[in-house]
Amino acid sequence: MSDTRPLTGVPAPTPSRSTVAVLGPGGVGGLLAALLARAGHRVICIAGDETAHALQHGGIRVHSGQFGDFTVPVEADTLLRVPVDLCLMSVKHTALDTALDRVPPGLLDGGLVLPLLNGIEHLDTLRARHGARRVVPAVIRVESTRTAPGVIEHGSPFVEIDVAGVPDRLAPLAALLTAAGVDTRVMPEENAVLWAKLAFLAPFALLTTRYRLPIGDIRSERREELAALVEETAAVSRACGGPGDAAQLLARYEAFPPGSRSSMQRDAEAGRPLELDAIGGAVLRAAERHGIPVPFLERLVAELSAD
Repeated sequence: MSDTRPLTGVPAPTPSRSTVAVLGPGGVGGLLAALLARAGHRVICIAGDETAHALQHGGIRVHSGQFGDFTVPVEADTLLRVPVDLCLMSVKHTALDTALDRVPPGLLDGGLVLPLLNGIEHLDTLRARHGARRVVPAVIRVESTRTAPGVIEHGSPFVEIDVAGVPDRLAPLAALLTAAGVDTRVMPEENAVLWAKLAFLAPFALLTTRYRLPIGDIRSERREELAALVEETAAVSRACGGPGDAAQLLARYEAFPPGSRSSMQRDAEAGRPLELDAIGGAVLRAAERHGIPVPFLERLVAELSAD
């Protein structure tokens, strides 16, 4: 990362009523927007015309085993027009550059930016645009899908966010999210937070997408390839300051419901652009920087690029 200085000098939102913008109210952003609105915060969803119109008139409908089924009204627009305390950025990496035009930087000067994108390299873009102190490195763990504009299917029995920074500094942000139902932890090391997710996500996303199979079939039919890819990504993670225990990573896949599919796999099946560069490409570039051979990863990314 280009800048990992502690966050100082920027007011953090508190659990009392805050104004929160959600850029990209899809499966992840839509769920968080609904939970925050249900908790009493002012939520403004920023999206394209169709989605903004649907949310303006019907709110967000959530179907969740964890939170139940509920509908909550939110504000929605195609452009952020008022200052906010917090901006959640949950667009796909492939749409980030275009989506950022919907959020004028000046309206975030008094708040924080919480990016919940896959990968790690988006932080450089956001820090250059909004300033290093304002951008909070974070990852989210959840299975949640937008089935139609404003309709969210939450499948996992959890929603977890890890943020990186000074604990005292980010405690109000963690409290705000946790109070809304999102288990949120503050961790001290940015690279440890980011690579803990990427080292797990890359094998999951790449293999399920390459073979169009859920994780249960990957575990049984492509186990040697899964183990090889985990070994490679774990080595890169270690070199970058993240966790690097391949056995622990494999154990996490064993605990996943067998029908689980990655968001990249869903994008491939729907004909949408893939976050291949943000996930596989980022690991490849990190491997090259540290001189780590990753032949299986290279082959897999090349095959997916050719599809």
